[in-house]
Parts: sequence; C-alpha cells; structure tokens
Amino acid sequence: MEQFQILDLVTLLPGIVVLCSSIVLLLVGAWRGAGSMPLIGNGAMLALLVAAFLQATLPQNSSIVLNGMFISNGFTSFTKLLVMSGAFFSLFLANGYYKKNQKYMVAEFPVLILLATAGMIFMISSNDVLSLYMSLELQSLALYILAAIHKNNIKSSEAGLKYFVLGALASGILLYGASLIYGFSGTTNFAKIAALYTVGAAVPLGVVVGLALVVVGLCFKVSAAPFHMWTPDVYEGAPVPVTSFFAVAPKIAAVSLFVSVLYYPFGHIAVQWQQVIILISALSMIVGAFGALRQSNIKRLMAYSSIGHVGYILVGLASASHEGVRGVLLYMFVYMTVTLGMFACIMMIKQKEDASEDIYAFAGLAKNKPMLAMAISIILLSMAGIPPFAGLFGKYFIFLAAVKSGLYGLAVIGVLSSVVAAFYYLRIIKIMYFDEAPSHLEHDMQYEMKIVALASSVFNLLFLVSLSPVLDGATKAAAVFFG
Repeated sequence: MEQFQILDLVTLLPGIVVLCSSIVLLLVGAWRGAGSMPLIGNGAMLALLVAAFLQATLPQNSSIVLNGMFISNGFTSFTKLLVMSGAFFSLFLANGYYKKNQKYMVAEFPVLILLATAGMIFMISSNDVLSLYMSLELQSLALYILAAIHKNNIKSSEAGLKYFVLGALASGILLYGASLIYGFSGTTNFAKIAALYTVGAAVPLGVVVGLALVVVGLCFKVSAAPFHMWTPDVYEGAPVPVTSFFAVAPKIAAVSLFVSVLYYPFGHIAVQWQQVIILISALSMIVGAFGALRQSNIKRLMAYSSIGHVGYILVGLASASHEGVRGVLLYMFVYMTVTLGMFACIMMIKQKEDASEDIYAFAGLAKNKPMLAMAISIILLSMAGIPPFAGLFGKYFIFLAAVKSGLYGLAVIGVLSSVVAAFYYLRIIKIMYFDEAPSHLEHDMQYEMKIVALASSVFNLLFLVSLSPVLDGATKAAAVFFG
C-alpha cells in the first residue's frame, strides 16, 4: 500500500505557496477593505514570483506524489511557469488599470486571481481523474466570480452568469465522461489507464464515449469550436483586466491538461481520438477567422482571435507526435506574449471603464501616439503570423508537425485561415494609420501598460534571437510523452 510522505509536498510547493498566499491576502482584504487592493495586488505578484522561482528550481525528473494523484516533470514545469507568468502580468496590468478606475477596486480581485492560478497549477500536475476534476473546479469557481467582479455593472454581471451556466454544463459533461471511464476501466489513475489500453488492446465502447465527453468538456474550457459560444459574450462583458487574464492563463492551463489527458492515459489509442481533434481544430480555425470579420468590438474580436489560435494549437495536438507537442508549447509561449501585449494596448485606449471598445477608437493613433501605434502593429502582425515576427515561428512548427504526421488537409486549412485572419488584424493597422478620426486616448497612460506593450512588441520583433532556448525548452518538455 502506498504511503503519504511529507516530502511529496515539496513537489507541489509552488501551488501550495500560491494557495496559502491567497488565504492570507483574503484576510488582509477583509481587514483593510477595498482600498487595500494595491497592497494585495503587490502581495499577489510577489507570491507568484516566489512560486515561479520555486518551480524553476525543482528537479525536472518525473516524480509521482500523493499516492499517484499528482505528477511533476519537465512538461508540467514548463506549462506551470507559463501560467504563473500570465497571471503575474495580468495582475501587473490590472494594477495600472484600476488606478484610473478606483471606484471599481475590489480587494478580492487579486485573491481570486491567485485562487484560479492555484487551481491551474494543480490541474496541470493532475495524474488522476479525481485530482483533475477538483483542480478544474477550484479554477472555474474563481473564474466565474472574476467575470462578474464589477457587480454593479450590468455587462459584467451578465458575463458572469453566462460563464457560470455554460461552465457548469461543461463541468457536468466532463464529470460524466470521467465516470464512464472509471466505470469501464475500474480505475481513475492515468498510469493505470495507460497500462490497460496499450497498442492493440481492445477498448470498451464506454471508455471511448467517456473520453469523447471529457474532450467535449475540455473544449468548452479552451473555447474550441463548436463549444465556443460563451467566449465572445464573456470577453465583451467582463472587465478588461479580467478578459486579459481569461485570454492567457486559463487557456494555457486547459491546453496543457488537454495534452496530458490525451497523450498520457490515452496516448496508445490515438486512433480513437485523433479524428475528433482534427475536426475540432479545423472548425476552430474557420470559426475564429470568419467570425472575427464582422466584429467591431475589440474585445469580441480578440475572443474570436483566441478561438482561432486554439484551432492552431489543436493542429499540434492532432499530430500525435513529439513535434506536435513541441509546437503546442512554443505556440502557447508566443500566444501569451502577443495576447498580454495586445490587452495592454487595449487598456491604454480604454482608460475609462465606460470608454468605447470599438476598433475605431484606434483611429488617428499613429499621429497622436506613433510609438504605441508601432507596438500595436508589431503585435498584430505577429498574431497574423507574418515574418519576421514571433507568430510566424509558432505557426511554422505547428504546421510542420501536421505535415510530418500526414495531416496535409488540416495544414492547408490552417494556412488559409491565417490568410483570412490577417485581414482583421491589418484592418486595425489601417485604422490607426489612415483613418482621420481623432483618437480617444488620454495622455496619462499608466507605466504598467507601457512596459508590457513595449516588452511584448520588442520580444515579438526580435524573437529569432531567443528562438533557440525557447525551442530547446519546449523540445525537452515534449519529450516527457515520447521518451
């Protein structure tokens, strides 16, 4: 019989630090009130830095702890660092945003970010259906509240309600699928499931149906088509700092969970799920590309853009190869940088909570703020995958994996979708440089937004310099499933 060892907690220390910090900061907020949000926000960022440092110093060898409930390896470490980075910069941007919108300050905001991040950290390390579901719900419950954090704002309340209803439905579907897998396999542990269904083994129909339902539940979480219906409304209704967080950290965590679930317990029966992922990937790329063409609200446009990016990521997942997982990790890294940079720019345009979110709010920006317009242009061109920016390399390695796996049709759909998507990115650049309407920018932009926008644009412009270490890290992390 396996025994619990206190040293097992060392492996989970980064998540424990984030979780305990959220509890301490919640007490501080209850004691000092809404005015303590800047202090709590700084404390939350410090907690994330400490957790990231601990994660980076932990051994990268594979270890299974807490009686097989959690696993730690190079892949989990890579994706946890991405999630913590996304959460840190989301809080950093939020600090700047709420300086201009102090009436919306809520002390619980940084605490909820930490609680959601803790759920994501444990979710990434899950090695059992039970730990997966509990971690997923810890993340989801915090996200539902975050969407409706501005309780006196109708749009925010509506976003929270829509997200809760559809998120609860997705969780129920996933849980039912997990129960079918347990019922037909007799275990909830990923390693034991993998041992049962090796290459050539007969797979019960109940397990296949259960896996399909789990995939559906995860597709809701990553907002992949045709399970994306909540995304545009929630992105539009949620406050900008919340939307920036939604677009980065939860998406990275859910994609990493997607990879872990399909490649670890069900990696030997890829033929059972590969065609489904191919279909979802193609639909996501098409919906993301064409859905954004009709959008004039910048947050809804970013929602459809994120759906398209998930489609590209799923191309790598459908490849069922080492190159595919490597491409997924590299793409998530690039996606995080461009998304954070773009939302920093949106916050600078939308300095006030009631300011316009229309893409024509960018009009005349090149004349009023030429450096900001250049930063936005670099980020948008990178999102479109135009050389020599970082987005090109993300898509290159994804499509390369698809071609090597013989998924030529999916690669073609991806390239064509990228061409269509380039239109709405270039349209914003055209509005900034050629439309004559005055910009709605204020002049006292917060330094947090400037730093993130500048760092994102410079990184994406000079990504070729840092490509080798990032690619090496992604290659080592992907090797966990193919060693």
